[in-house]
Amino acid sequence: MVKREVYLNKLRQLKDRNLIKVITGIRRCGKSTLLEMFKNVLIDDGVHPDNIIFLNFEQRENLHLTDWTILYDEITKNLTSDSKYYVFLDEVQLINDFEKLVNSLFARKNIDLYITGSNAYLLSSELATLLTGRYIAINLLPFSFKEYVSAFDEQTNIDRLFRKYLNGSAFPEAVNLSKTDENLVNDYLQSIYDTVIIKDIAQRHKLRNVSNLHRIVRFLFDSIGAYVSPTNIARQLNRNATRKISHNTIIKYLNFFIQSYILYEAPRYDIRGKELLSTNEKYYVVDLGLKNIMATNKYESDLGRKLENVVFLELLRRGGKVYVGKYYNREVDFVVQKANNEREYYQVAYTVHDEKTFKREISAFDGIKDSYPKYLLTMDYDTMNINGIKKLNVIDWLLE
Repeated sequence: MVKREVYLNKLRQLKDRNLIKVITGIRRCGKSTLLEMFKNVLIDDGVHPDNIIFLNFEQRENLHLTDWTILYDEITKNLTSDSKYYVFLDEVQLINDFEKLVNSLFARKNIDLYITGSNAYLLSSELATLLTGRYIAINLLPFSFKEYVSAFDEQTNIDRLFRKYLNGSAFPEAVNLSKTDENLVNDYLQSIYDTVIIKDIAQRHKLRNVSNLHRIVRFLFDSIGAYVSPTNIARQLNRNATRKISHNTIIKYLNFFIQSYILYEAPRYDIRGKELLSTNEKYYVVDLGLKNIMATNKYESDLGRKLENVVFLELLRRGGKVYVGKYYNREVDFVVQKANNEREYYQVAYTVHDEKTFKREISAFDGIKDSYPKYLLTMDYDTMNINGIKKLNVIDWLLE
């Protein structure tokens, strides 16, 4: 089993803090497994198993626990006031009025509460209003490349593994399936995609035209790393179309994709003016394998954009808010706003062996005179420092 150390460390730091730990993320990214891992961490650290209450509401034996008041009484009936208890509620959104359950459990000072859910409904619902300032969200992603490598103990060719990572899936179960039969992976990914599109989006929001959802998400999968706006999405999709998609529908559907965690948005940031720009964002897919179930994706194609997607997700894992940068007429691939108002700048290119490409990528940093770190990440093996800009091999960077 791959240990999710980045997330486990966050949970260790948050243990016994007076906050509800909310673990979110797309379906099947490993939220339940992470809770199980942390449960074992607690036991290894001396917490008695009787002081850990773990309920997964997708399991058959818990399907009857839908009334929050009955569930609250069931959880608390054997608790004593002189002990600390750790309560894990997995897929808590399946409970009716789960917000009231969470709020009531949090009010008990001897409970350290951890909850998971598969979509942003957890934080866009009444829960966020009830618990303002009293929860912290941990967004779980599929495997990082470092985690991915640890899943292949027998494979020593890191370059070959990275090529597989770039063209395949990092969902934990998809990684396991790929060791047995690659043909099973796409079937598995199709089931995730269908569940997110149909259940998390179409059914929840009572949408009748599911084909428009598919059309928009396919367009966005094909536009990874490109600037898009609702206006140009509508313009592209309405060419030769008998039924037009409106600008407002595009905006609404984009929010649905983000809330279901199938896509992540990177807003534009004006580095000079230090403000967000309201037009032309970039979107990145939560798992590159999901592109493989679209007819438009080809193995070994568009590697530069795929590499950019990998770097974006890794920057999210490492903390901070990730934007795409604009400095006058130049574009910086990523600006990361860190704690204490510090920043990092990143350019990503598959290779810069061509002198023209090298100059173009480096020139993106021209004029940015602050002393914050600037990185050029490529697949090239040579590393160097160019006037304070660190050129690094992206695989080495991912394995740091």
